[in-house]
Amino acid sequence: MNMGYTPSEIASRYAETGETKAKRSAAQLAVLGLLAGAIIAMGCAATNTAVYGVEQVWTARMICGLLFPFGLGMVVILGLELFTGNSLMVISLLEKRCRLGKLVRNWAIVYVSNLAGSLLVAAGCAWFGQMNYSGGQLAVYTMKVAAGKCQLPFANALVLGVFCNVLVCLGVLMAMSAKDTAGRILGAFLPVCYFVLCGFEHCVANMYYIPAGLMAKAVPEYAQLAAQAGVDLSALTVSNFVLGNLLPVTIGNIIGGVLLGGAVWFCNLKKS
Repeated sequence: MNMGYTPSEIASRYAETGETKAKRSAAQLAVLGLLAGAIIAMGCAATNTAVYGVEQVWTARMICGLLFPFGLGMVVILGLELFTGNSLMVISLLEKRCRLGKLVRNWAIVYVSNLAGSLLVAAGCAWFGQMNYSGGQLAVYTMKVAAGKCQLPFANALVLGVFCNVLVCLGVLMAMSAKDTAGRILGAFLPVCYFVLCGFEHCVANMYYIPAGLMAKAVPEYAQLAAQAGVDLSALTVSNFVLGNLLPVTIGNIIGGVLLGGAVWFCNLKKS
């Protein structure tokens, strides 16, 4: 019994999936994008909670790598709209199964919806006590992570974004290779595990990580704890979030996804 699809079948299936995504109404894209953003954000909150007390960086990354990928698995299984994965819609565009205008429309609505879902979760965690673990040390760790991301040089954030979305989109395609739920989750798991271990940059994940730090910084008790711990929060600003991290990471994510999608189309679907 054949338990999976061939590379050509995977590419063809995604071309059909991308066509469906392009035809969805704005309301459907907004709701599915909101849910996807919230699920990814909850995965970020879970990983921060799991490792805030771990001192060794390699141990923390390993734990995050084992936990975070299940978020993408849930997004894929539920058919939600995730901006980074939707960069693969270039396959549908090259197959002439959707127009450029429809692709850009999908990306724009899903991006904003992912951001909204992530911000809702960040606000809930920062302002309603989720970060109170160990007397607020989870909040301190959240701010430290956010400040570190805001200090990335533009070029570094862009290149790490490229690498990240190559792996995320590989996860999406590998999930489509399986015919059963367990296989789809495992297919999504491994590439995402790699990007988390390597510390690559994912724009939707950063829509939680950095705003959660910004919102925690706005809580006086948390800000005082960070100062006592010697955490420098000077780089943790809205402008550094938007222009210093989100912009280059988003550009890098698009480049990575489009390059992979184009390569998959060229090698499997392009007519000679």
